[in-house]
Amino acid sequence: MQSICTKVNDWITYIGVNDRLKPLFENQWPLPGGVSYNAYLITDEKTTLMDCVDMHESERFLSNLQSALGERTLDYYVIHHVEPDHSSTIPLIKSLYPNVTLVGNKKTFEFLENFYGLKQDHRLVVGDGDTLSLGQHELTFTLTAMTHWPESMVSFEPHDGVLFSQDIFGGFGTLDGTIFDDEIGDLQPVYDEACRYYTNIVGKYSKMALRNIQKLAGLDIKMILPVHGPVWRSYPEKILKLYTNLAQQQSQNGVVIAFGSMYGNTEKMADLLGRFLAEEGVKNVQIMDITKTHASLISTEIWKYRGVILGAPTYNNALFLPMKHLVEILSENKMANKTLGIFGNYSWSGGAVRELKAWAETQPFELLEPVVEVRSAAKGEDIEALRALAKAMAENLASHAETDNVKYYAV
Repeated sequence: MQSICTKVNDWITYIGVNDRLKPLFENQWPLPGGVSYNAYLITDEKTTLMDCVDMHESERFLSNLQSALGERTLDYYVIHHVEPDHSSTIPLIKSLYPNVTLVGNKKTFEFLENFYGLKQDHRLVVGDGDTLSLGQHELTFTLTAMTHWPESMVSFEPHDGVLFSQDIFGGFGTLDGTIFDDEIGDLQPVYDEACRYYTNIVGKYSKMALRNIQKLAGLDIKMILPVHGPVWRSYPEKILKLYTNLAQQQSQNGVVIAFGSMYGNTEKMADLLGRFLAEEGVKNVQIMDITKTHASLISTEIWKYRGVILGAPTYNNALFLPMKHLVEILSENKMANKTLGIFGNYSWSGGAVRELKAWAETQPFELLEPVVEVRSAAKGEDIEALRALAKAMAENLASHAETDNVKYYAV
């Protein structure tokens, strides 16, 4: 099999693979642009594999690994994260290189035993701040629990400033020939997919993520090698800044109107709100149909903006099911720094607005008045209530203007 190995520098080789077949990441989140599984081989006095790939891509990965190793055997295998999209190849690696020493923390080996029943031989347990000499280069380990699993950790090589970051600083999308950040002409799609990756995969653990990012603040990071997305060899500060903004739940000035509509009446209300917000001077308004746009995309946009307005019809005396799914995801991700507006309609018995209000009481959001509930279709007074909601949102955004002026993407 033809191998694709790319030199990162004189002692690190990229041996990762692309996955364009998997439709959903973790069988939940759409992958329209696929995903990369990044792995790296360190060639020093000791050879060291840094992370692995999903088992269904093992053939191409092993071809890359064996090509990069040449006549040498594998001495160490550093396991930064045990989620199966990186670890399911481990039993195969152990069968091919039975004397390889697995390197991980205490939790790493608990997870490996639970997943794969691996025996206790040939392993090195490391803790926070421990080091491993490979010859001319030495790795220092930092435990980054709950970013995003309990056993997550990173390693740092100080001479060249290389951070092997596991899932942190990663993103969705394949590496289409352009493995390095400075090879990509337009980084905006990379930032977009990193944002969607963070909010849906890591977002719930933002407090821990921020704490762990701050643990790395004293390192002289010159290159970041994540397990998904491009290698940041020229602009590591950009992905560092983006992840810091995300972990801090920084808000931008703007509004996401997420709506569901069965026969068009709720959609008309959403369009009216969008127009009224524009008349009030709000520059960034997105109207997103929850029945046509995956909730992971909507929740990502909501994460980025201060204002969110949710609108849905009543269905069987309850909240429209696609909206119920969206608010469950918003709750799961523990979003903060949001100003919330609510609107909806019913024809004979309410339910949607009542459930949205009850949900809002469980969230750390600022709920605006008026909450607009319409019978069947918006009419004169209803339209004026929508205008009042838009005005209240615009005024709230203005009151947060000084803190919401962050440049979200560090472009």
